[in-house]
Amino acid sequence: MLMKPNLQGMMKQIQDKIAQTQAALENMTITSDAGGGMVKVTANGRQQITGIKIEKEVVNPEDIEMLEDLVAAAVNKALEESGKMAQQEMAKATSGLLPNIPGLTLPGM
Repeated sequence: MLMKPNLQGMMKQIQDKIAQTQAALENMTITSDAGGGMVKVTANGRQQITGIKIEKEVVNPEDIEMLEDLVAAAVNKALEESGKMAQQEMAKATSGLLPNIPGLTLPGM
C-alpha cells in the first residue's frame, strides 16, 4: 500500500520554520565598510539598515560627493552581504523539509 505524504502538515512545518528563520534574521547583523573603514554600515538579515558610522576625518564640507559615494558603497555592500546571509539561513532552515521536486522554489529564495 502506497503512503501519501501529509502535504498539508509538511507545508505547515515549512511555513513555521520559515517564519522562525525570518524572525531570527531580524536579530542577525552584518557590518560592511567603504573608504578603508571610514564609513561603516550595519544591516540586519531582513535587509534593513540598522546603523551608519562615519569617521570625522571623512567629513569635508568641500567634498560632500566623496562622502555620499562612500555611504552609497557601504550601504550597497551591506545589503548584498545581508541578502546572502538571509539566503544561507533560509536554505539551512528548509533543508531536509522539502522533497526534491525539480523547479520548486520558495518565495524570497
